[in-house]
Amino acid sequence: MLWDFVLLLALAGVFGAAIGIEREYRAKGAGFRTHFLVSIGSALMMIVSMYGFDTVIDGVTTRLDPSRMAGQVITEVGFIGAGTIILQKQVVRGLTTAAGIFATAGIGLAAGGGMYWLALIATGMVLFGMEIFVFTHPTSNGTSTVIAFSTAQQEDLKKISEEMIRLHFRVLSYELVEVAREKGMRYRVEMMIHPRKPKDEQTLLQYMHSFRDLLIEKIE
Repeated sequence: MLWDFVLLLALAGVFGAAIGIEREYRAKGAGFRTHFLVSIGSALMMIVSMYGFDTVIDGVTTRLDPSRMAGQVITEVGFIGAGTIILQKQVVRGLTTAAGIFATAGIGLAAGGGMYWLALIATGMVLFGMEIFVFTHPTSNGTSTVIAFSTAQQEDLKKISEEMIRLHFRVLSYELVEVAREKGMRYRVEMMIHPRKPKDEQTLLQYMHSFRDLLIEKIE
């Protein structure tokens, strides 16, 4: 019986890790370890709920409802998912990762309950929804990036804007601040952008690195 439980936990860990690797590849805050732990923790709670109280159940005065533990797991996972959602400059980020954590908890519960085929199929469907649609429907990709940079050349700002227009970036927010320095004025820009295609973001960053006086301060 012990090794059966270990197998269920291992399967839950593999399923959760698969989703976590995809999120980590996309450079999201909740990656491999988070999804791995959520899936294993959910599976463990389900196993304990179903089999951990056999010694106190007599079928008459004491009864067991395993679904109550599953409900509590979903409630607690909601707090974890909420922590991945960020409201930044009127733009909500992290909803997909939060939904992925929620789905991972469900997969862990299914694996812990012995429904490993259902957990496997659900994992495949989650990965399909998160990864495959990015390539088949590039415009539906909800990924946005915050970039902060500074330069002393006002002309650099114009050239970067032209490159973003060429690549069809959607600008979600843009903030320009003039900062006085000993060597003269510098222009600091912080913007949130949404690329049409995932590779366009790397193209823009490579273009920005070509400016000698431009300093990239933040990418997230």
